[in-house]
Amino acid sequence: MPAPLKKQLTASLQDGFVLKRSVFQPCLELYPMVEWDAMMKKINKLNRFVKKNNDFIRRFTAGVKVVEVDALGRLLVPKDLVTFASISKDVVFSSAVNIVEIWDKDLYEKSISGEDMDFADLAEEVMGNINDDEDGIS
Repeated sequence: MPAPLKKQLTASLQDGFVLKRSVFQPCLELYPMVEWDAMMKKINKLNRFVKKNNDFIRRFTAGVKVVEVDALGRLLVPKDLVTFASISKDVVFSSAVNIVEIWDKDLYEKSISGEDMDFADLAEEVMGNINDDEDGIS
């Protein structure tokens, strides 16, 4: 794990992390335990007698592993998750707000290249209607 990232995650190092498959991308997601617990609180509110909910829970938690960062800043990624993310040699750690994505470098570069979408259009569609300021200015 890069030293600057490890420093930012200092408060979470003692509690550990959850490592899982990403839902939307061919990468892994590293959740600090406090973030994972918050996510599990939301998921535990789903009615498990609704088949869609049960299917979602099964898929969302597939391959979940509790992991720790050792004193040297190393994170052991289980083989099945390495295979899922097609991690070969070089790895990218990418901040995704409250979690960290772990990517194979080539796949990461391809995902941000913008070949399949216009980022300006995406930003407008996703963030264009959000207005949390009291004065009405975004």
